[in-house]
Amino acid sequence: MLDRSASMRPYYKDGSAQALAEQTLALAAQLDPEATVKVVFFSTELDGTGELTLTDHENKIDTLHASLGRMGRTSYHAAVAEVLALHDAAGPGSDTPALVVFQTDGAPDAKTPATQALTEAAKSHPSVFFSFVAFGDPENKAFDYLRKLKAPNTAHFLAGESPLELTDKELYEAVLASWRP
Repeated sequence: MLDRSASMRPYYKDGSAQALAEQTLALAAQLDPEATVKVVFFSTELDGTGELTLTDHENKIDTLHASLGRMGRTSYHAAVAEVLALHDAAGPGSDTPALVVFQTDGAPDAKTPATQALTEAAKSHPSVFFSFVAFGDPENKAFDYLRKLKAPNTAHFLAGESPLELTDKELYEAVLASWRP
């Protein structure tokens, strides 16, 4: 899941969003024989979806992002609903473990619907785990939402202001730290 709120513009321009997607694809190659990553872009609502594969990933995030138009706000709940729909559409076995790398650079614009969506997801889809990767100043008060979030299917990692500097190992250890499929 990639945040397309207006404040994310610098992270698309510097390649951070593309890099995170490629790191996620490399992780998927270790966890899933198909090594396919469904990408959900969100802002005020669901902005669009796409897919990364080992043979089709170069500049894919940048291309998809450019095709989606105006950037908006940060509505977590719209993105959570789409991820759950994609998980259900994958066919039988909705209890199949799913790791969702949820990238954002701030708190949701509507905290109550976001918390409700994540809490309900924990009940209806206990095998879907949301690992938040927060781009930006770790001291930013906007990340207080993630620090206080107590849904059992979530964890967060404050990636910092320069996510491009993260090593693969740092990212993978942080994303996988709390996930127990």
